[in-house]
Amino acid sequence: MMKYYLGIDTSCYTTSVAVLDQYGNLTADCRKLLTVKLGGRGLSQSEMVFQHTRNLPGLLEQAFSKLPAAYQISRIGVSAQPRPATDSYMPAFLVGYGYARALGAALKSAVYPTSHQENHIYAGLWSAAGPLGDDFLALHLSGGTTEVVQVCNNNTKPQITLLGGSSDLHAGQFVDRIGVSLGLPFPAGPHLEKLAHSGRGQAITLPVAVAGLEVSFSGPESHAQRLIAKGAEGAAIAAGVEQCIADSIVQLIGQAVAVTHLQQVLIVGGVTANLFLRHYVQEQLCKKQIQLYIPQPAYSSDNAVGAAYFAWQQ
Repeated sequence: MMKYYLGIDTSCYTTSVAVLDQYGNLTADCRKLLTVKLGGRGLSQSEMVFQHTRNLPGLLEQAFSKLPAAYQISRIGVSAQPRPATDSYMPAFLVGYGYARALGAALKSAVYPTSHQENHIYAGLWSAAGPLGDDFLALHLSGGTTEVVQVCNNNTKPQITLLGGSSDLHAGQFVDRIGVSLGLPFPAGPHLEKLAHSGRGQAITLPVAVAGLEVSFSGPESHAQRLIAKGAEGAAIAAGVEQCIADSIVQLIGQAVAVTHLQQVLIVGGVTANLFLRHYVQEQLCKKQIQLYIPQPAYSSDNAVGAAYFAWQQ
């Protein structure tokens, strides 16, 4: 009987279920974006919990329908908290964790809790097939996180050391706030990327605020908001936001490499699904002889593949 490995992730943006087979191949990848009203900048935790509770049964049904008639769910990986820290807590993740525990008891499957950040790192390792070393740098960029960390990966559970990150806004918040101000739906990432494509040649220059291992996006956001209020071209502002984040990433990674002397870097999180950002950062870091690993865009955004891969590796 073929063994399978289930992953569940209930984040601020997406309800996700994934299944890997015993060889580590992706068998099912089922997701549903949480719904945010037009003009909104996010959801309350109670609304996230409600939508995850509503979404998960259907996604699990979809995932299990892709399995053969006879199968065994050997292990279950699940994101149970935002970050791998004792004080890291968010009610949205308890929905997925609760389902995982119930399924584990019913199916007699071992449950392996992990964090949302580790889920992103594992999805990156699975998709990008690296970094190959035991120690590497990871940059996590999303609506709720902008952090550069050092990862000691021992195939059991990565040991993550926080090196630096944002002192105020996260990269995804920067994108979303400007996107909403430009009249784009929330989350604004894909919509801002499309708008920026038409304004690439006229990109407005926004300040880059990186000091050591700390980055700030509140200043660039305020600058962009003032330009919007003055009637500046939306496409040019969108392109400027992308360029600002891309230059900030390059500088932040450069500082982290200088401190740790690690040359392998994995970038993960929904912001890194942006194609301009991926190509620009890759090009700039290549000049510095820094080896960059980037998961496919589908596995940069919120997903449960990393949780399934974590379970598969145990």
